[in-house]
Amino acid sequence: MKMFKTLIILLTLSNGSLTAQWQSDVRLTNNPAYSSTSENNSGCIAASGNVVHVVWYDYREGNYEIYYKRSIDGGVSFQADTRLTNNTASSFSPSVSVSGLVVHIVWNDRRDGNYEIYYKRSTDAGISWGADTRLTNNSAHSQFSSVAVSGSVVHVVWREMDDIYYKLSIDGGVSFGTDTRLTNNLAGSNGPSVSVSGSAVHVVWYDSRDGNFEIYYKRSIDGGTSWGADTRLTNNSFLSTKVSVSVSGSVLNVTWVDERDSYKEIYYKRSTDGGTSWEADTRLTIHTGTSSASDPSVSVSGSVVHVVWHDDRDGNTEIYYKSSSDGGVSFGADTRLTNNSAGSYYSFVSVSGSVVHVVWQEQRDGNEEIYYKRNPTGSQIPLTLNFTAFIEAFYNPVTNSMISDTVRVYLKNVSFPFNNIDSSKGLLSSSGTGNFLFTNAMNGVNYYLAVKHRNSIETWSSDPIIFVSGNSSYTFIALQSMAYGNNQIQIDSSPLRFGVYSGDVNQDGAIDLTDAGMINNDVFLFASGYLNTDLNSDGVVDLDDGVFTDNNSYNFVTRITP
Repeated sequence: MKMFKTLIILLTLSNGSLTAQWQSDVRLTNNPAYSSTSENNSGCIAASGNVVHVVWYDYREGNYEIYYKRSIDGGVSFQADTRLTNNTASSFSPSVSVSGLVVHIVWNDRRDGNYEIYYKRSTDAGISWGADTRLTNNSAHSQFSSVAVSGSVVHVVWREMDDIYYKLSIDGGVSFGTDTRLTNNLAGSNGPSVSVSGSAVHVVWYDSRDGNFEIYYKRSIDGGTSWGADTRLTNNSFLSTKVSVSVSGSVLNVTWVDERDSYKEIYYKRSTDGGTSWEADTRLTIHTGTSSASDPSVSVSGSVVHVVWHDDRDGNTEIYYKSSSDGGVSFGADTRLTNNSAGSYYSFVSVSGSVVHVVWQEQRDGNEEIYYKRNPTGSQIPLTLNFTAFIEAFYNPVTNSMISDTVRVYLKNVSFPFNNIDSSKGLLSSSGTGNFLFTNAMNGVNYYLAVKHRNSIETWSSDPIIFVSGNSSYTFIALQSMAYGNNQIQIDSSPLRFGVYSGDVNQDGAIDLTDAGMINNDVFLFASGYLNTDLNSDGVVDLDDGVFTDNNSYNFVTRITP
C-alpha cells in the first residue's frame, strides 16, 4: 500500500498587515517655543489626495498663534510653516477639514477680550488664505471647536459656557448662518466632535446631566437645518469623556475615554444605520497597574477604522494605534507608534487613499514640538479573487474532486510586456476553488491572470478580469477556452471538466525530457514526500507520475501567453 503524506499550508492575513509599513517620525516644527496640537475633539490633520494639511498653535512669536503646514506628496516631505493668525491675544486649539482644494480651519481666539470662535479658509489647497472670520459674538466663552465639511457645506460645533452650539455655511465658508444651540440642560456639556456624510451631520460630546460624564450623540439628516433628540451612548457610574467621531456612509464610529474598568481605557461604539441604533461598547485597550490611555482620535476610510491615542503603559506617554479592516466588527493588536523617553501627546489621524497620516506633539527635543508619521499602505484593503482551477494529475474523475494544494496567482498588465502587478499564494480546495487576496490591485482595472503550481505548466486566463467593489472571480474548469490558447486538458467527461497540464517539474515553461528525467531519478531513489516530482501527490514518486510527463512532453505542452 502506498504511503500518503499531506502537507497543509495555512496562509493567514491579519489586521497586522495594515500596520506593518509605518515609516519614521518626521519633526514638523523646530523652534525653542511651545508647539501644541489641540484637544482630541478637534482634528489637527486632514488629507485630500496627496495633499496633507496640518494645523497647531505655537508660542514662537511671544503669544499663541495658529500655524499651518502642508505636504503635496502624501507626507513624504513638508513645506514651510505658515502663520495664520497675527494679533497680540492668544489663538489656540485649531481644527482643520478639507474638501477638494478648499481647506477650512476653526480655532479659539481671545482678541476680543473673551474666547470666541474664528474661521479661516484657503481655496487653493493651502497656498493662500482668506481673512479671519469671527463666528461667535457674545460675552460668554466659546471654546473647543470642531469643523467638518461635505462639498461646499461647512459644519462647526463648539462649547459655549456649558452647552454645545452649531453653525452652518452652505457656500463653502463665504458666509455662515445663525448659531444653533444643540444642548439645553443645567449640567455641563463639553468636547464636541462633528463628522458629516452627505446631508447627515453627526455630533458627539460628553455631558454631566446624569450625575457623571456620559457620551451623548445628536444628528441632523437634513444638512443641519433641524436636529433630532439627544441619544445617550454610555450608561455607567464612571466617567466617560474625550470623545471623537468619524462616519463613512451610514456607519458611525465613536471612540472615547472610559473609567469603568478602574483605569482610563479607550472604548469604541458604532452604528450601522446612520445613528438610528447603536451596537454594544467595545473596549479597545486593556491596562494594568496605574497605566492608562487618553484622548483618542478616530478616522474611517471605507471599511477601515483607524484609532490613535496616547498611552503611558511604557512608563512614559507614547502614541498608540489600532485598526479594524471590517468596519469596526473586530480590531487588530495595539501598535506603538512612538518610542522615546519623552512624552508624546494629543495625536490625530487622517486617511487619504491607502495612506494613513498621524500627527502629535512631542517632548523629545526638550520642548514641545509637532511630529508626523505615516503608513503608505495602512488603509489598503486587499481585493479578493474567487478563483477555480483543477490540476490535471491531482484530479480524480471518480470523485470529481482533486487533492488540495497551493498555487500562486499573478495579476498581469494587459499590455506588452505584461508585467506582474501583484501576486497571491493560496490553497485550492478539493473543488478547485480558493480566495486570493491582492493588495496592489485596483478596482476598475483590467488584469490577465497567470496561475503557477509547483509541478504544472503556467497557465493564463483567456480574457482579462476586473475587480468591482473589491471582488472578482474566474474559473478555468468549465471550458478549455477559459485558458489562453486553449492551454488545458480535458480531465473529466461527466461533468465536463478541464485542468492545468501537469509535468513542468523544473518550472521552465515547458514539459519535456528534462522533467521526465527528474521524475525517473526520484523513481530510482524510491523518493517519497511532498516533492515536485510526485505529480499526482500520492506521497511517492513512481511510474504513475512519469505517465503525465511523457504524454504532455510528447504533445509539446508549453506555456502560452498573449
